[in-house]
Amino acid sequence: MKKLIIIPAYNESDNILDTVNDILSNTTDFDYIVINDCSTDNTREICEDNNLNIINLPINLGIGGSVQTGYRYAKDNGYDIAVQFDGDGQHDVRYLDIMADKLLADKCDMVIGSRFIDKEGYQSSFMRRFGIGFFYRLIKIVTGAKITDPTSGFRMIGRNIIEIFANDYPKDYPEPESVVSILRKGMKVEEIPVIMRERQGGISSISPWNSIYYMIKVSIAILVECLGKSGKKVS
Repeated sequence: MKKLIIIPAYNESDNILDTVNDILSNTTDFDYIVINDCSTDNTREICEDNNLNIINLPINLGIGGSVQTGYRYAKDNGYDIAVQFDGDGQHDVRYLDIMADKLLADKCDMVIGSRFIDKEGYQSSFMRRFGIGFFYRLIKIVTGAKITDPTSGFRMIGRNIIEIFANDYPKDYPEPESVVSILRKGMKVEEIPVIMRERQGGISSISPWNSIYYMIKVSIAILVECLGKSGKKVS
């Protein structure tokens, strides 16, 4: 099977080379693509100087647009599995095969790496944990599913979801909204316990000051998703 690691990168010059070298050293059957989201630092130069696989976006699209670019690349190049993998050093390559095995063995549509099943490793800041708990409850209310880490950017999908996300993917803070979208289509989402590290450098796009805006915006988007779509299963 063709498997692709999608690495969205905005100003990740501190981490991107180590992230890709970790992938190259510890995986054998995954390809990767860096989506440079019009970084203002030297992320692009580092990637190009080291001959990394990269797509350079002409304008900044945000996390949703850069990840969707990766899904479009996966669709256009016939990949069966795609996994989002942050460029900031938080995610651990050793879980990729475990996620792929789970996706295939349990016939899942999405597998999420969750920090909050075994509660080991970096557990994020208080404000983020508060937001994660809020979205856990909201998603449970609107879908009935228990997703312990709905904001996790460590997520793997199969070909059917690649097709969907390549054409329709939330633009800002997409993780909770995209989970709700596929759950309401009757698709199967499961989690595995993972250990994540603290960001190894750079600055997160979600600061403490815009956390409230993030929660309000994503909550409205989820409610619109629930009110505006039928939730019929995609065949």
